[in-house]
Amino acid sequence: MPRALDLLIALVALVALSPFLLAAAIAIKLGSRGPVFYRQRRVGLDGAEFEMLKLRTMALGSDPVGVGTIVTRDDPRVTAAGRFLRRTSLDEVPNLINVLRGEMAIVGPRPTIPAQVADYTPRQHRRHEVLPGITGWAQVQGRAGVPWEQRIELDVWYVEQRSTALDARILARTIWLVISGQGLAPD
Repeated sequence: MPRALDLLIALVALVALSPFLLAAAIAIKLGSRGPVFYRQRRVGLDGAEFEMLKLRTMALGSDPVGVGTIVTRDDPRVTAAGRFLRRTSLDEVPNLINVLRGEMAIVGPRPTIPAQVADYTPRQHRRHEVLPGITGWAQVQGRAGVPWEQRIELDVWYVEQRSTALDARILARTIWLVISGQGLAPD
């Protein structure tokens, strides 16, 4: 997707979702101690690290548990507001700020943490040939239900096949998954 379209989508979405962000911020603060935003180092384009923003969904001090630790639907570390935010994927809305800053795109491989990238093969590093995305090919293929190695392979396939038409297909599928609630949170 062209960068100008990413910027337009991110800006329009942030403005449209600003009342939601305010309500989410209030719910997060009322429900638990700590900041509204969760910040985490992730690896992006050409292997450069950046600080990815999300709405905080876990109790303060819950992270890091370990590389690849799956957060299940009944994880006691997840706050009440966090359960809703995760189930709807609304915790990802602050990623739009990362798009505006040029660190992410709307569509691309999800950015991973540096500890995971350290074990990548040269082929798996191909994920870093494009900006990481808020949504991507691996996410619309089953998200957390897809094993890690297969997710990386799906991301490499995306890098090799990427086009505006594929990005539009991924974006349409993402919208459907968010509206329908299918495959958005691990069981």
